[in-house]
Amino acid sequence: MAAMHQPPLLGRTRRRDPLAFPVAGALLTLAALAGCGTAGSTSSPTLEVEVADLLDSLPALTSMYARQPATGREVAIRADVPVNTLSTIKIPILIQAYRDVDQGLLDLDVRYRIQPEDLRRGSGLIQTFATGLEPTVRDLITQMLITSDNTATDIVLQMVDMDRVNRTMEELGFRETRVQTSTGNLFRRVWELLDPAHAELSHREVYERGFPRDDAAADRSFAFEGTPNEWLGRSTAREMSLILERLVAGDLASAESTAEMIGILNRQFYASRLPRRIGSRAQVAHKTGDWPPIAGNDVGIIFGPGDPFVVSIFATQNTGDFLELEDAHARIAELLLNAWGGS
Repeated sequence: MAAMHQPPLLGRTRRRDPLAFPVAGALLTLAALAGCGTAGSTSSPTLEVEVADLLDSLPALTSMYARQPATGREVAIRADVPVNTLSTIKIPILIQAYRDVDQGLLDLDVRYRIQPEDLRRGSGLIQTFATGLEPTVRDLITQMLITSDNTATDIVLQMVDMDRVNRTMEELGFRETRVQTSTGNLFRRVWELLDPAHAELSHREVYERGFPRDDAAADRSFAFEGTPNEWLGRSTAREMSLILERLVAGDLASAESTAEMIGILNRQFYASRLPRRIGSRAQVAHKTGDWPPIAGNDVGIIFGPGDPFVVSIFATQNTGDFLELEDAHARIAELLLNAWGGS
């Protein structure tokens, strides 16, 4: 079993500069054609076999689903198996926030003053600033996605309410996609597994402690990541891709909010998975999710030279090299773009 050599980060790895690919035309194309592909269309058996071989080569639990709405082509590998979303669950939170903006319930320009009890470990930049920083709600939502900021995530989640996010997913027909807890409660739970008395720790106390470093910490972390009722969020590869498909088609929010959400996803800092091998050929609007070296996920919309497509890849309970896990994501994205990019 792989050892945990660093604190769990919900979204991390290498940074890239945002690309400047024009996506407006591709957005319009996907919106017009989403759902119009030939019913039951699938990709060539060779593509599906190649993708399955890459996933099955990993010593991990894996699943994926990709679909090109304009053509109806798809690849599905264990696509309906429930998965630990990790930070990819921040996409439904993003959607709820912008639906609230459309309804006049949330003002993106209002400023929020960061307090010491707001700070969260793991990924994100807000924890590196002195408390008292006053980002706008738009800033918080943006950091929740592009740096996977856990401090921002819990603040935004409190604003939109976890139960409301889950009701929206249910109303939209996504039966498996649910936010199960906040990052703050997740990290407290890590300490509680060491000692039940830690259930009484405040968020600030959890932040100050960081993560357990005892000899059994790596074993507990591995078991924790694989336990469904402990997950930050739950979904399937198919549902997460279809959420992205409906997002880019404009079905989930106003045109203005849709464009802003896609713009945020386009600014993702972490490029070591889906964009790694295709970044010079396509714009990847995506969101990662991590518990390294145990799990690494990536879900996104790929705007290439052909019709856009959506893809979600989940790899959890990994006991191998984390870099190989990331490389499998990159190679799958490349296979899909090579096969579908000329459509």
